Amino acid sequence: MTCSSIPDATPAPVAGVIAEDFAGMKSQAFGLARRAGLEPVLCPVRVRPGWRHLPASWWPMPLRAIRPLQVPSACMGASGLMISIGGTGGAVGAAMRARGGRVVQIQNPRMDLRKFDLVIANRHDEISGPNVLLSRTALHGVSPACLAQARQVWAPRLAHLPRPLVSVLVGGGNGRFRLGAAEARTLATQLGRMIDRDGVGMAVTPSRRTSAEVREILSRHLTPKGAWVWDMEGDNPYLGLLACADAIVVTADSVSMISEAVATEAPVMVAALPGRSRRIGLFMQDLSQAGRIRMFGGRMCDWRVAPLDDTQGIAQEMRHRLNLK
Repeated sequence: MTCSSIPDATPAPVAGVIAEDFAGMKSQAFGLARRAGLEPVLCPVRVRPGWRHLPASWWPMPLRAIRPLQVPSACMGASGLMISIGGTGGAVGAAMRARGGRVVQIQNPRMDLRKFDLVIANRHDEISGPNVLLSRTALHGVSPACLAQARQVWAPRLAHLPRPLVSVLVGGGNGRFRLGAAEARTLATQLGRMIDRDGVGMAVTPSRRTSAEVREILSRHLTPKGAWVWDMEGDNPYLGLLACADAIVVTADSVSMISEAVATEAPVMVAALPGRSRRIGLFMQDLSQAGRIRMFGGRMCDWRVAPLDDTQGIAQEMRHRLNLK
């Protein structure tokens, strides 16, 4: 399920999204664009063979390192806008700006920040500059309206589960954290203990990064205890689980998932994984100090929270800085 925009009599201005076709990148760029009142159009970056072996910030001519980029004419020139994201998207975005377009970069591009009209990064990226906006969380489109829309659809589907309902968001191993069979068994044991001791209902959604082995372990341990574990078939329940949760457990590997979880009204517990990341450590320290997250210890925790979401404020400031009408 995805959030849909509310129809408007006046079509929204188009923003070209310069990005590789990855769900996490599209989620951030599309979320920013829509919450700024723009209609995002993906302009996918497809790197030519051989160039991936060299960091994009080192490409001497980025537009030659990729297949031809299709950008709507409305996004070009002084009145248009392009949004680039990530290192590869940033290299291409900087090259497009050099041709006369306006470009907003999401995430640290790891190059001269003056090559962009605006750079939107996280606090844990530890960059600064006159054209830099910093956010505590990753950008996303999980607005209150989006959650209300998802709740209407998913509340009836999850009504058979006991309350309080704990939604569990499971990521996957990456270059910083490990989530394999051993980690899945540990997590499943902790979640099962919470069901047994605290009497919670539980709904679990893996992500596309979750391995089949991890999914099988979670399902085998938790389904007999009454938990609902998505089998990756049919409608994606992710937004519904965010919207309907009384509490959320999310694995520590994903800044995006944690950011979307804390945008809800539910307390968020982060399940630690083996590994280390200075940037994600700073990110979680920031949210912990704000009282928005706690580390998951195998038991239900409930404390008073308020949604934490910097995306709307960043979108408004972007409109102001760029004088978007």
